[in-house]
Amino acid sequence: MLTRANWAGLIPHTGRMDVLDRVLHWDDECLQAEAMAPDATHPLARAGRVHAVHLCEYGAQAAAVHGALLARNAHRVAPTGLLAALRAVRLHGQWIDTAAPLHIAVRRLAALPEAVQYRFEVAQLGATLAQGQVLIAFGAMP
Repeated sequence: MLTRANWAGLIPHTGRMDVLDRVLHWDDECLQAEAMAPDATHPLARAGRVHAVHLCEYGAQAAAVHGALLARNAHRVAPTGLLAALRAVRLHGQWIDTAAPLHIAVRRLAALPEAVQYRFEVAQLGATLAQGQVLIAFGAMP
């Protein structure tokens, strides 16, 4: 198990916007992480609640941590990426419940020098809350 200290500085997110708390497992193709559910004071909260669309950020950050860990293991620095696209996103509810931790799983679908694509799923108490695909682009951005 890895804690936030293991990827601190490897991704651009800091403070409360570094949403993952633990990496439970990772290998060359996938990563499983856990995060405390955001509360009413979280920066993503509006009117005291966090909308389920923000679960896409949890998936994107898990993908970023996975890429950063892979790069570090290869003695490289992960390139700076930009969330370029979300595809096939399905939300199974409107709001994130604060009662239990979130489980985030990502699997790398494709990796090219200019972009990487992951499938993500976020669940809570065994029920899927959100799923979809994230495309992260590297290099010069317009």
